[in-house]
Amino acid sequence: MGKLITLLLITVFSYAGSLAQKPGNVLERDSTIKADTSQMLDLIDIGKRFLHIKPGSPRIGNGRGIYFSVLPFSTTVPGGGTAIITSTTAGFYLGDRKDTYMSKITFTPYWNFKQRFGLPIRSYIWLNQNKWVISGDTRLLVYPQHTWGLGRQHKQEEKLLLNYSYLRFYQTALRRLFRGAFAGIGYHLDYRLNVRTDDNGTLLRDYTAYAYGTSAFSNSYSSGLSLDVLFDTRNNSINPWDGYYASVQYRINPSFLGNDHAWKSLYLDIRKYIRFNPYAHRQNMLAVWGYLWAVLDKKVPYLDLPSIGWEDYNRSGRGFDQNRYRGRNLIYLEAEYRRDITHNGFLGFVVFTNANSVSGPKSTFLISWNPAVGAGLRIKMNKRSATNIGLNFARSMHHSTFNLALGEVF
Repeated sequence: MGKLITLLLITVFSYAGSLAQKPGNVLERDSTIKADTSQMLDLIDIGKRFLHIKPGSPRIGNGRGIYFSVLPFSTTVPGGGTAIITSTTAGFYLGDRKDTYMSKITFTPYWNFKQRFGLPIRSYIWLNQNKWVISGDTRLLVYPQHTWGLGRQHKQEEKLLLNYSYLRFYQTALRRLFRGAFAGIGYHLDYRLNVRTDDNGTLLRDYTAYAYGTSAFSNSYSSGLSLDVLFDTRNNSINPWDGYYASVQYRINPSFLGNDHAWKSLYLDIRKYIRFNPYAHRQNMLAVWGYLWAVLDKKVPYLDLPSIGWEDYNRSGRGFDQNRYRGRNLIYLEAEYRRDITHNGFLGFVVFTNANSVSGPKSTFLISWNPAVGAGLRIKMNKRSATNIGLNFARSMHHSTFNLALGEVF
């Protein structure tokens, strides 16, 4: 595994370095590749027509407005019941849009009226002229989660319900090194309180046969620092039209920060957006995504092990339950074709496929794969920030999911 990780790191850094030198991928050119929104139609336009609100005159300036999108909906939750969710996305510029990418903040609170709630706030901020990129992820959750142990240890119907409260605080700051490339540091806190199973007599330690972070009614605490490298030429992370994204994060959780056992992890994320007609202002593209997530020590808390659907933004694994596969090593691959249906960009569709491989009992890393396929509809919520409402249906071998969200999955 160590040799594989080393080879992947060398490949990523060499690839990012070569891209940075190509004229078609420099910051100044990528930041001007934007859709022409003047002829597009979104739900805001429809609302104005319905309320007979005349559109204002086009504003001339550097485009430093804030573009909000709000989507309330309900969904079922683990353990039974329904939660009310309000997803809010804000896109904005902290510099002239000619040389500064769009920043975003997402806030998705949910509540099921039975002392189960979540307050997640995520941010991806580009400072003036892209000199710094600052990302944040803060969550306070009181919510049940199902788990299936490690690898393919248990069947789909043999899931175990966990209850705990969860505090997450992630912050990273990266400085621009050269065109599209950044490096920096971060701090990461994962604190889970009173981890316990549902009242069926099954203990998490017995169910998983894993010794760390599985004691009944215990707390799981992980506090660490990270070294981060980023290559990003997407001018809009809410809905990328083209560009590259590659990031490497090496996280260290030392004993002096309060961890019961020192441990380290590596997260490698690569994305590519390929437009088939770079001169048209309509969506017609292929997006490709892959990530590798691995822990490099043995004594890692169970809930901090790599798990499907627990990467940043919790978007991976369409067609699978969150947490369905967990292990010391996880690799994930996804490809999605995106295309507009209407000429004004109001409606679009996607088709996608994904697969993951995880290490653990009954699952051999890079040998045992878990595939899924799906399709979705896109409705333009806000053309200024290119924010879509996404409705996705996906199916794997033993499970299907329906997802409603703001913004693209990746």
